[in-house]
Amino acid sequence: MTDSMLGPDDSVVRQDDGAVATIIINRPAARNALTAETKVALLQALRDCSADDAVRAVILTGAGQAFCSGQDLREHAELLESSDSPLDTVRQHYNPIIEVIMAMPKPVIAALPGVAAGAGAAFAFACDFRIAAERASLLLAFARVGLGADSGASWTLQRLVGPARAAELLMLAEPLDSATALRLGLLTSVVPDADLPAAAGQLAARLAAGPTLAYAAIKESLLYAASHRLTDSLAKEADLQTRLGQSEDHRAATRAFVAKQVPTFEGR
Repeated sequence: MTDSMLGPDDSVVRQDDGAVATIIINRPAARNALTAETKVALLQALRDCSADDAVRAVILTGAGQAFCSGQDLREHAELLESSDSPLDTVRQHYNPIIEVIMAMPKPVIAALPGVAAGAGAAFAFACDFRIAAERASLLLAFARVGLGADSGASWTLQRLVGPARAAELLMLAEPLDSATALRLGLLTSVVPDADLPAAAGQLAARLAAGPTLAYAAIKESLLYAASHRLTDSLAKEADLQTRLGQSEDHRAATRAFVAKQVPTFEGR
């Protein structure tokens, strides 16, 4: 396993273990709250993993006992008192982070060791899988500080739980424990606190060994279909299947199926 620190304050760490890259928001004393430097480093880490052909699955997590508590409100308050516009961060940082996670041509797993609030919760919703420790909680905290949803929460949340429940969660801004979040469909699974790293690692290893070209196409088709008509979505599926049908992974998997063997996927 190799580690690399990203950003001048080491607030984001990347660990590579074979084909799995783990990106860690590394401000545990602040419950991994997001400063400007942290957001820049996180966006760069995500972009690097997206472009790295050696990475076949990504885990996004937080150091210590929190996933991410959202915007660092101490920094935000200071900016409010200055001449700067702190909410420029939505366009500069949060929107690009969400776009990279959702468009990344490989699976992304959010591993939640504890609280995921505000933008932190929205980061988790943008991932393909969300595995949480039992002590984890979710909080759509935007309204508590007089703000609307950002970081894609208005888009992802209602697709996970429906528009009525999304409005309730965003407007009432009450915390959800892990069991409730699982019941509502906001989490993929909940595991004992100590088992979270192993559970996330096992899922990531399974995905990294799987048909990553197919996973990328599935992500692309879902994202496309969310904002297009059926006819357009059918055409998109056909285009993607034509492309995948020419891949070596598809040929090898078909041969393995006929021979009753386990296929090996190489991502080409």
